[in-house]
This record gives sequence, C-alpha cells and structure tokens, in this order.
Amino acid sequence: MSNLDRLIEIMQRLRGPDGCPWDKEQTQETLKPYLIEEAYEAIDAIDSRNDKDITDELGDVLLQVVFHSQIASETGRFTFDEVAKSIADKLVRRHPHVFGDVVAETSDQVVKNWEAIKAEEQKERKKDDSILSGVPRHLPALLRAAQIQKKATKVGFDWEKTEEVLDKVEEEIKEFRNASTQQDKQEEFGDMLFSLVNLARFLRIDPEDALTQTIAKFQNRFTFIEEALRSKGQTPQNATLEEMDALWEKAKNALNQ
Repeated sequence: MSNLDRLIEIMQRLRGPDGCPWDKEQTQETLKPYLIEEAYEAIDAIDSRNDKDITDELGDVLLQVVFHSQIASETGRFTFDEVAKSIADKLVRRHPHVFGDVVAETSDQVVKNWEAIKAEEQKERKKDDSILSGVPRHLPALLRAAQIQKKATKVGFDWEKTEEVLDKVEEEIKEFRNASTQQDKQEEFGDMLFSLVNLARFLRIDPEDALTQTIAKFQNRFTFIEEALRSKGQTPQNATLEEMDALWEKAKNALNQ
C-alpha cells in the first residue's frame, strides 16, 4: 500500500461508523477555514526554508484535499481519484508544448498559452463572459486586486509607463488627503491601495510578499526595541515615544534593515 492509499484509508476509517466523532461531524463548509489556514501555514513553512516543517505543512494541505474528497464520495458526488484525474488531465491539456505539438520556448509563451486555454475552458462552463470572471471572491484583497488587474491588462487596459502609474498613485493619495467624511476616506483609501497594487504589478513585485517582508521587518525592529528596553529595566508601556524612536533608528542600523 502506498502512503497515499494509506492516508485515504485512514480518512475513510475516521469518517466510518466507529471513527472519530469530530471528523464525522465535519462538512465541506465547516472545513473551509482549515483549508485556508493550512495553505497559509504551508507558505510560512516555505518561507522558513525548513524542510521538515514544509513536509509537515504540505501534508496538512493534502489532508484537506483527502478530507473533502472523502466527504463528497460518501454521497456519490466525486472521489479523490476523480480529483487526481481532473488535475492530471488539466496539466496535460494546458501543456500542449510538452504533451502536444505546440511550440513554447519561453516562460512568457507558456503563460500566454496557459491563459488562452484556461479562458476557453471557462467560456465553455460559465455563462459569465466578463474578462474579470474567474477570480475567487475569497482571495485576500491584495491578491484578488492583483489578479483582477492582470486580467484587465490582457485586453490592453493598462498603463504604458511606470511614471503614469506613479502619477495615479499620487493622484489617489491627494484625493485621500482631501476626503472629508469617514465614508469618503475609506473609499479613497481603497482606491489608494488599489493603485499601489497596480504599481506593484507593473514593476513585477508581488504585493503580498512585499507586505509580508515589511511586516517581518517591523516585528524584528520592534523586538529589538523591547529587548533594549528590557536590558534597562523598562518596557514599551513605560518608555517614551522619543526613547522608542531612538531605539528604532538603532534597530535599523543593527539589523541592517
């Protein structure tokens, strides 16, 4: 028995008559938060570059696929084998330069072919023919904004120069400054974020990764402040803003960030 077969068998037993009460109660709806959570934990493990953690977290992601497939199989909807067949068929279908006679010698050509095939597939199974359709509603907002913008660019709706995008960012910042009501401020803040995501896309920067790196940098610097204060018998709660600002500058130099 392969380890994959063993995993499927274990899940069948957990959902069986003498299985685990918690596992038997789960539905695809109740499992949705875990699917998202496990995906993010896998990303965190990849960023840590710890192979043991990556192995464990990818296993947790695979468990979610097996779990959902088992629930569906119990009512005859689909099985894990059908899930595996679906992705295998898709990979063959979307790689005609490997499994067919299409020529694609660069990554850009591969992506262009992939998107064209994907668009045809979506057209066949969806009535919604909007260029922007197909972006999951539950994606994190930064990622969803980036994907929607990418789709718009495929029909030529895009800037030509970086300076034009920067001008748009500055325009949105100015409109945010001039917003008077809380509702206007929220709307303009959203416009400002959207324009920054557009700038990131134009510069080939992943906004999620960029923000994640900045968060980590902030955490490292703030931890430096906490440790420096602790060495003097202080805490952030009883330190002044001036003291913490001075330590922040030291943290930038000490951590080379």
